[in-house]
Amino acid sequence: MQIRLSCLVTVIGLATIAAPVVGQFRVTPGNAKGGKPFGEPWAGIPDSFRDFNVPEWPVPIDLEQWQQTERPRTRNTILKLLGELPPRPDPARVKVLSREDRGEFILERFEFFNGVDMTVPGILAIPKQLRRPAPAIIGMHGHSGSKEDYVPDPTKASSLGWMLAQRGYVVAAIDGYFNGERVGEGPRGETERGAAGQELSLFKLHLWQGRTLWGMMLRDEQCLIDYLQTRPEIDKGRIGATGGSMGCTRAWWTAAIDERIQAVVGVACFTRYTELLAHGSSHGIYYFVPGVLKHFDTEAIYALVAPRPMLQLSGDQDHGAPLDGVEVLEMKVGAVYRLHGQPDNFLSVVYKDTGHEYLPDMRRRMVEWFEKHLPVKR
Repeated sequence: MQIRLSCLVTVIGLATIAAPVVGQFRVTPGNAKGGKPFGEPWAGIPDSFRDFNVPEWPVPIDLEQWQQTERPRTRNTILKLLGELPPRPDPARVKVLSREDRGEFILERFEFFNGVDMTVPGILAIPKQLRRPAPAIIGMHGHSGSKEDYVPDPTKASSLGWMLAQRGYVVAAIDGYFNGERVGEGPRGETERGAAGQELSLFKLHLWQGRTLWGMMLRDEQCLIDYLQTRPEIDKGRIGATGGSMGCTRAWWTAAIDERIQAVVGVACFTRYTELLAHGSSHGIYYFVPGVLKHFDTEAIYALVAPRPMLQLSGDQDHGAPLDGVEVLEMKVGAVYRLHGQPDNFLSVVYKDTGHEYLPDMRRRMVEWFEKHLPVKR
């Protein structure tokens, strides 16, 4: 496997950021399926849809001003854009449905009513080897996935849950809206045309009610964090989040609005909205937050995670995360971590000739990132 360091230089506003960005790598894997190479940005896009007047987000250059003024203002902005989210329910009302001995770990299944519209099913995998409260990693599934993606399976080397649980991490996951056991539980019940129809109905309904589907999805993850902090097996001050695709996006958005996420690993969704538009790419409708581009692109949201450790793993042919957008994020987000004096807490790895994939090397790096930044105390 060949690795090289990417040195980037950018000028942002009046501040010149000329230091090499030390936390960015390009990797050539041997087992990627690949994707479709990108063409020129804005090619084929009508002129009337090219200029969105997205305000240029000024990378902060004064740490005190960023922490005391700009950062709180940015967070308040995205919280308002997510809509009028109701107060979260009491985590004491979570119901444990079953507790199963799986040999090296205990698998619990639980559920909670999110206080608004749906029951949320989840899993908790607790290693038997625990001698003290351990870090918990929240696994966030992708679109059309489920919490079952993070149930540890010792028979599969690729099992994300097992890779974490065997190293002493408590693993938690829930089914997101319109996924897993929640399919058929939307506003039109079983008459809905599958998960896609339910996704669209939920998006419309939440807008009518003054909130967003995306905000409610993040709120469910916060409900899970509330519950994890009541569990004696878990070190409540050391909770991480990871996921691929839609799960990646949930991970960094949740960390942006909730400081209780102490480390993040995202796979296949390190992206800016401007470059998605420029390359004619898009995501499921769940992803869209009304009004966000009136304020900034996603670098402002990622910046809220700093200086907490964040690893992003991307494919250079992934049309859900165009490479030119990744490069902008590397520069701007890296600058925020340097401002905090924590450049090593941010790492972006781009895999060549790789599409929307979760490669074995990505899984390895995910585990190593948590072992480095949220180590299990023996």
